Parts: sequence; C-alpha cells; structure tokens
Amino acid sequence: MSDTVLCPKCSSEFTYPSDDMMTCSQCFYEWSPEETAAETSNEGKILDSNGNELLDGDSVVVIKDLPVKGAPKPVKAGTKVKNIRLRPDSDHNIDCKIDGFGSMALKSEFVKKA
Repeated sequence: MSDTVLCPKCSSEFTYPSDDMMTCSQCFYEWSPEETAAETSNEGKILDSNGNELLDGDSVVVIKDLPVKGAPKPVKAGTKVKNIRLRPDSDHNIDCKIDGFGSMALKSEFVKKA
C-alpha cells in the first residue's frame, strides 16, 4: 500500500476517501487533497495580497493605509516601495526603506507587486 495518504493534522495512516474529501479515522479531520498539494507547493514562498510570489529586489505598492508607531502620519495606500528584502522567518516578512519613514518591516498581505 504505497499510495497511503497521511492525515495532515495527526499524521495517521488510517485515512479514507469521502466524496471529494479525505477523512482521518483517528481524529476525524477532513481535507481536500488538491488544496493540501497547492499549500505545500507554496510553502516557503512569500506571496503578496494577490497571490503573486515576491522576490528580493522587487518593487511593491502598499494597498492600505498603515499606521506607524511613533510617526504622526500613516504610510498611505499607493506608496511605492522599491528594492525590498525578504525575511521568510519573520511575521513582518518584508524589509524596506520608505521615503519619509526610513527603514521598516511590512507584512506581505498589505502589499501588491508593482
């Protein structure tokens, strides 16, 4: 039985198909094998708000006003940020310099690729 599908939640080998979903008989977790395969292919990649992969040196555009601690004004939506650096191990996974604010870290969910 080499085509055994392991449960992504508890890693049990006792899974069975149920319609277009897979079900674990140990923890009763249900998942779609297609979605799980798509998630693992995007693992380790940093995606913008539209799902485009970001790379070091890309330019991005801020999509919403972002308040900045210690600054009297927010980073406005539509601000273009050039030459970003990615930090995949951090919650704020983009390092950049923004004119008028200096160096800061942004979350990739608040930018889109320019």
